[in-house]
Amino acid sequence: MGVFGRFWLADAISVFGTYVTTVAVQVIAVVTLTASPLEVGVLNAARWLPYLLFGLVAGVVVDRCRRRPLLIWTDLGRAALLAVVPVLGAVGGLSLPVLVGVVFGVGVLSLLGDAAFQSFLPHIVEGAALGKANVRLEQTNSVAGTAGPLLGSGLLQVMTAPVAVLVDAGSYVVSGVLVASLRVEEARPERVERHVFRELREGLRWVYGHRRLAALSVSSHVRFLFTAVASTAFVPYAIHEVGAGRLGVAYACAGVGAVMGGALSLLVYRWVGLAATIVIGRVLAAGGFLLVLGGVWGVFVGQFVLGMGLGVEGPHDVTYRQRITPARLQGRCNATIRSFNWGMITVGAPVGGVIGGWFSLGVAVVVGGVGMAVAGGGLVFSAFWGVGEE
Repeated sequence: MGVFGRFWLADAISVFGTYVTTVAVQVIAVVTLTASPLEVGVLNAARWLPYLLFGLVAGVVVDRCRRRPLLIWTDLGRAALLAVVPVLGAVGGLSLPVLVGVVFGVGVLSLLGDAAFQSFLPHIVEGAALGKANVRLEQTNSVAGTAGPLLGSGLLQVMTAPVAVLVDAGSYVVSGVLVASLRVEEARPERVERHVFRELREGLRWVYGHRRLAALSVSSHVRFLFTAVASTAFVPYAIHEVGAGRLGVAYACAGVGAVMGGALSLLVYRWVGLAATIVIGRVLAAGGFLLVLGGVWGVFVGQFVLGMGLGVEGPHDVTYRQRITPARLQGRCNATIRSFNWGMITVGAPVGGVIGGWFSLGVAVVVGGVGMAVAGGGLVFSAFWGVGEE
């Protein structure tokens, strides 16, 4: 198996485990710890708060380090943190604040690991193969999104939710070992006089000074904000409509849709071009949330459409910024965009909980879905709409 093959396998295994934990943590919060919609929003925000707090600095760290060792240690660190959940669950010490703390810690390590991951990929895959590699990774994520929640739901039938989290911990151990086995020549970044704030400004200037990349990035930030609003309300809404045991099936429908969207992604790109592909995918994803309100079947069909939209546009967003960004800025570019993207969840998730509590969960889903559609469709009127192959 080649270098990319092992890199892909490591990612696939850890992603499968992550989807198991996605189901298990939601069930722990709503069913075991009887969390309110607002508390679910706080829990979701904790996962992404590190991106808002430390995202820009993480980009500087990644650009100063070799990426492969960073990937290994962040994998092993996440495994150790996740193992805390079943241990405390076994002794009766698991509480919502503890769960929020573990989720926050995993978020810190994921921030570094994700920035290193996207910055390392162009080092092992070059040229036209980069776009195909991103499509392959996106499709794998989609398959995991289908099977992972089903696996998580199945595990919840035979073991407690905290114990099911051990599957994710084990997946990170295996991922770390596989990345450690890669034989890649990765030069240590040149030792020069460094200034953190100057490096931060350089990364920000690149992302938001590039008129087309800036338009795409701002659209992404707004989309993530409203996605968090809708997603936070979706969990308790779906549990009420279809039951906790079938929440994993709903997530699996999103995975099936993402697989199909990923399969069509390159065809759509060749047919309508980069900008239109991203707009179509984002508007389709927004429509998926609105369909969720159609009752039991609406939950499943809506998640399928949501996944299809994400599958259509996902790889091209990442590939575009990887292609146009200089190697020395890859870490800061990826971390800057991801920090504000995921940081928006720390705002949107509690807002979704508040709207769901004050009005209704359905209203929160509608607000989120409409906001996503406006954010995606707005690209038509931006500089990004005229993008070519830089």
